[in-house]
Amino acid sequence: MKFSPSLFDVRNVNFTRGENEILKSVNLTILVGEYCAIIGPNGGGKTTLIRLLMGLEKPTSGTIKLFGTEQSKFREWHRIGYVPQRSALVDAAFPATVREVVAMGRYARRGIFGFESLEDIGAIEESMEQMGVAHLRDRLIGHLSGGQRQRVMIARALASHPQVLIVDEPNTGVDVESQHRFYELLRVLNKTRHIAILFITHDIGVIAEDISKLFFVNQTLLLSQTPQEMLRCDSMSRLYGTPAHVVSHNH
Repeated sequence: MKFSPSLFDVRNVNFTRGENEILKSVNLTILVGEYCAIIGPNGGGKTTLIRLLMGLEKPTSGTIKLFGTEQSKFREWHRIGYVPQRSALVDAAFPATVREVVAMGRYARRGIFGFESLEDIGAIEESMEQMGVAHLRDRLIGHLSGGQRQRVMIARALASHPQVLIVDEPNTGVDVESQHRFYELLRVLNKTRHIAILFITHDIGVIAEDISKLFFVNQTLLLSQTPQEMLRCDSMSRLYGTPAHVVSHNH
């Protein structure tokens, strides 16, 4: 049996900004092909944790390994795809076509100023076809609907052929039908292409049946349980510190 290292391995990570302790004693492991979710209140440290995983912030103490490599020595950032928060909200005047935006997903492999190779072109075309936006290639992204913009941003993330996809609450400005298509797409990517998913969300009910691991982040606490254990009214009420009613949506 071939051994596969953890995609993310976080051990005793603390993060302080100024005098504010944002994360304390964080431990988590994400394995190949897992579908994980991160939940927690606003200001609880979810975005900071993601920035730490992506190397955009450095922990005050503790260690982070990516694909078995110490983060300070990790260079293969193309193995991590990212769909940012509010990805569907783009300025209508933003001067980039769909094809140009998707091509940005190859920068981590070849650099911003490198020339497109045949491999780059093939990956860009493949990701646009997979997301159903190839026919929009020459349209300005700012002229698309919210759902179309969202698919373009996912195509950009997939263009680098990542092994893990980090998705940060991307449904702002997207209609309900597009949201359901988005959740179905993540399910397919996870099940058929074995891409690990790390989903940051407030609406955990819509993906409750898909996730294999659930993390709750609230500043100094990172709690990991199976979804079935955490997704109970009493558990959520205790974690959020206010009465909570859990509703699981059927797809």
